[in-house]
Amino acid sequence: MSTVMSTAAALLAGPVYGGYQYAYPHKTAYRPLLRPVPLREAWAEEPKDGLFLYVHVPFCAMRCGFCNLFTLTRGEGRVAPYLDALRLQAETVADSLGRFRVARMALGGGTPTFLEPADLDRLFADLRDTFGATPLELPASVETAPGTSTPERLAVLRAHGVERVSIGVESFRDDEARAMGRPQSRGSVDAALGAIRDAGFPVLNIDLIYGAAGQTPASFLESIEAALAWEPEELFLYPLYVRPLTGLGRRGGAVEDDRAWDARRLAISRAARDRLRAAGYQQVSMRMFRRAPEAAWGPAYDCARDGMVGLGAGARSYTAALHYATAYAVGQPGVAAIVADYIARDAQRHGRADYGAWLDAEDQRRRFVLMHLLQAAGLSPRAYAERFGTRLLDDLPELADLAEAGLATLDAEGLRLTEAGLERSDAVGPWLQTAGVRERMRAYALR
Repeated sequence: MSTVMSTAAALLAGPVYGGYQYAYPHKTAYRPLLRPVPLREAWAEEPKDGLFLYVHVPFCAMRCGFCNLFTLTRGEGRVAPYLDALRLQAETVADSLGRFRVARMALGGGTPTFLEPADLDRLFADLRDTFGATPLELPASVETAPGTSTPERLAVLRAHGVERVSIGVESFRDDEARAMGRPQSRGSVDAALGAIRDAGFPVLNIDLIYGAAGQTPASFLESIEAALAWEPEELFLYPLYVRPLTGLGRRGGAVEDDRAWDARRLAISRAARDRLRAAGYQQVSMRMFRRAPEAAWGPAYDCARDGMVGLGAGARSYTAALHYATAYAVGQPGVAAIVADYIARDAQRHGRADYGAWLDAEDQRRRFVLMHLLQAAGLSPRAYAERFGTRLLDDLPELADLAEAGLATLDAEGLRLTEAGLERSDAVGPWLQTAGVRERMRAYALR
């Protein structure tokens, strides 16, 4: 048995929850670039006819105990200067790109609906004026939270044509929300969902988190049933992680013994998956469930092929060979310093990339594989060959070992994770990282 095969087979016996591989390389693999790269140069040879525009609003009313996102709870007095900086960045980036077309857009955070209605209105107007990007013409998604999903803010989103709203509920049970460091009431959650449905958004997504202290499959199914009562078009189920510098992390580590917690989270996810399937939801990935294929919002966008432009502190941008962003932090002093630096930038600084990661040929191949393989639809060897001019298994023979280990099926049409493989996406993702990316992540000094 080969060394690689032992590693692939060991995924069945090892930890299920290794790490959320939602992008590659991970942001902790980013470093200051040896030479700042003008954006005009970075995007010169890139296809720009189907870009994803992501806008980051790094403010929240509170910081949840599990959260390691780039967000600041002390937003008072910073919103107006931040929006000024974001408009300057948008003007500079749009000029650097030359001819381009945005295919879809999203506002995330943080909590975009932390902004007052007038500020939300201004932000959409700025994006229209600088990028020609408006939800009236493009599929657009906005993240929100129970405490900020007010009728007034939601009315602004609908007036601008926002199609999809994603709300972080995490749990419909007050005790489980408190266990995750998220003080909220069931009443506020139901009020927010009622306001969203009343506003008439075509697509509602509800985020839930499983694995809280004391949670069982039965108790999590209470949240699933409560979510289903709102008939959301999509649901995302996220496993709880305890990460450094978060509220839960500062409390002293894991919820319980790692193996017991791993098994409990897996049991909860299986129960929820089965219930959602029975309710007519299609599993799109380990985390994403969609009520019906026709509920997908907007035209197809392939994150492994198409570029992304990020605006705002904490937002990342992707070209084929260069991923770049502002610096990253979790602790509030670090986030505050990065936001202050972003606000102080002039057009010249907004017009270049100075922090990120170059992707060599191996990284580009593995990113393409990961971004497709971790979806239920799987990876097409034909699409891989068209992209890179080589055969998938010639470049990454270890992928065949996933099939031998029972974690995937492999045929002429594609490589697809089996049910066992899909539920171990957070182990398969890290397994496919290059040694260089893994080492940079390990050496990253989190602040």
